Amino acid sequence: MTKNDDNLLKESDKSLLRGREYRGASRIDGPLVYMRNTHPVGYNELVEIIAPDGSIRSGQVLDTSDEAVCVQCFEGTDGLNLPDTRMHFLGEPLTLGVTEKMLGRVMNGLGKPRDGAEIPAAEDERDVNGVPMNPTSREYPRDFIQTGISVIDGMMTLIQGQKLPIFSGNGMEHNQLAAQIVRQAKVRGGKSDFAIVFAAMGVKYDVAKYFIDSFEETGALDNVAMFLSLADDPSLERTITPKTALTLAEHLAFDKGKQVLVIMTDMTNYCESLREISTQRGEIPSRKGYPGYLYSNLAELYERSGKIQGKTGSITQLPILTMPNDDISHPIPDLTGYITEGQIVFDRDMHGRGIYPPINCLPSLSRLMKDGIGDGMTRSDHPHLSNQLFASYSKVQDVRNLASVIGEEELTELDHKYMEFGEFFEQKFVQQRFDEDRSIEETLDLGWEALSILPAEELQRLTDEEIEEHYKGGE
Repeated sequence: MTKNDDNLLKESDKSLLRGREYRGASRIDGPLVYMRNTHPVGYNELVEIIAPDGSIRSGQVLDTSDEAVCVQCFEGTDGLNLPDTRMHFLGEPLTLGVTEKMLGRVMNGLGKPRDGAEIPAAEDERDVNGVPMNPTSREYPRDFIQTGISVIDGMMTLIQGQKLPIFSGNGMEHNQLAAQIVRQAKVRGGKSDFAIVFAAMGVKYDVAKYFIDSFEETGALDNVAMFLSLADDPSLERTITPKTALTLAEHLAFDKGKQVLVIMTDMTNYCESLREISTQRGEIPSRKGYPGYLYSNLAELYERSGKIQGKTGSITQLPILTMPNDDISHPIPDLTGYITEGQIVFDRDMHGRGIYPPINCLPSLSRLMKDGIGDGMTRSDHPHLSNQLFASYSKVQDVRNLASVIGEEELTELDHKYMEFGEFFEQKFVQQRFDEDRSIEETLDLGWEALSILPAEELQRLTDEEIEEHYKGGE
């Protein structure tokens, strides 16, 4: 028998197995359906679930054993009953038909259109679980992405191929920041096509409408593929949404050569869905009830970013998560910080004082920033300027703490200069309008304007040449 004959036989076997129909579920628990006495099925295998009324729902094998198969139903289990529920196991994983024409479209978490238009003809069918990226084929990220937001571009610079999460809190402006980054993000010098894949998980309808309206008004939607899983959609859909979004991103980056920025909000809703499913399966909980595999599950998503040698495209991730009770040590931000290359941290106090974006630069960092800034990339003074802004703003916090104890009138003249610098830094450098798009040159000049409030002898992280060229103090 030839190899082709063997392959044909295997396909014939698969076809026979797909034709098998199993009737009568042994158990239905939330979105999970259990079926006994099936043929051997694979993990993540796609399933057709036929309801008693004849309607067909999609499912995925979540767990399999000799006794029973556990299937998660994407559309929910309302209307299903034990004796009349039927199943077909399709022998293949969940796939997404990908095409460049998905840019400009609004889809649900499974990649089906929400905007009423027809499904675009797919160029390729891809497993939503992705293909592992060989670590030895990865290219080190070095190219700068300009977001137009000074505190990010100047002090925690985003690099192509990086994964840089935003740690926010309930009620803060992470959605506005995400929309602003979508509208303003660009690759300097127009080196190649730039595209954005936006995935929203468990968001309310008004939030989804805000994103769609914001992108349509500015014309950004033409270059954005949106995957929206709303709060009233089945929670299981949230666990698939980032996978479908990243599947399209991989096609655009590595097949079409685009620089793709993937924004995923809110990762906390994604993790809550994982916890819900884990509880229904009766798994032993880990920290705060989350499953023990939360770390590896998040890593599977975050590690689908990067650059590949020989490919012109790249995938950069900006996952957004709301920290429960603003607790940065909570399992979700804690594990995310271990996997990603830095973080952007929102501050409740700055939010309360009306500063937008309320980013506290001191606990924020970009671990790849040093390799993507400087001469030939942003500007030669950028690395030292950023270090000096961090050091000076850190001193501001010490002076403010001192003033709260002894009173501002007891501060030295230098302390008052630091207080003035801190006020300017927050109100002019960090603070900017929602529709304000600053170039990296404007950002760096604004940083020098802030530092010029301080005496030159305090700027110990800058060279004499940089101070002579840019320092404006004493004028």
